[in-house]
Amino acid sequence: IAHIYCEDVFAIMGENFTFPVKVDQELVESTWKKNKDKVAEREGLNEPTYFGPLRNRGVLMENGSLTIVNLEKDDAGAYELQYWDSVKDHYLNFVLVVLDPPPEPKISCNTSDHKLVLNCAADFQGPLNYAWKLSNNTQGYQKEFSIPLEDVDTTANATCIIKLSQTERSSEISLFQCLP
Repeated sequence: IAHIYCEDVFAIMGENFTFPVKVDQELVESTWKKNKDKVAEREGLNEPTYFGPLRNRGVLMENGSLTIVNLEKDDAGAYELQYWDSVKDHYLNFVLVVLDPPPEPKISCNTSDHKLVLNCAADFQGPLNYAWKLSNNTQGYQKEFSIPLEDVDTTANATCIIKLSQTERSSEISLFQCLP
């Protein structure tokens, strides 16, 4: 009986991406396939062999993990790691989705309940991490951030930072332009 495992993974075009392989035994043999075509293999301690589009962009590690350098849209697809640990074959399946980098976030602001409310939004199809910086101090990790009106420094700027994987984008707004 073979153990089959499947995981959807997301990556950003242009980044380096490593499949999250967690294998705690020594691999005798490992083979990676993309949409049923072999893209990388290693036998024992021999140097890995790469095929097709990964010939100059693949890095196969001894633990079976595969890194694709400088991701392209065409790298998206179904990947399978088949490895043999000298006892039996194992299969790990991944569906790689390659996304465009996120756009710069847009900041909007208004006042409500004696507070200045800043909102950060980015038109993006995946989950993003948000952070706010006010005068070089990180303030919060959510899309919305508020400051009591009496604490607003009108000379300060607020920066919204969005992050996904290794890609970061930011926008800045002057707090002065947010006040009524």
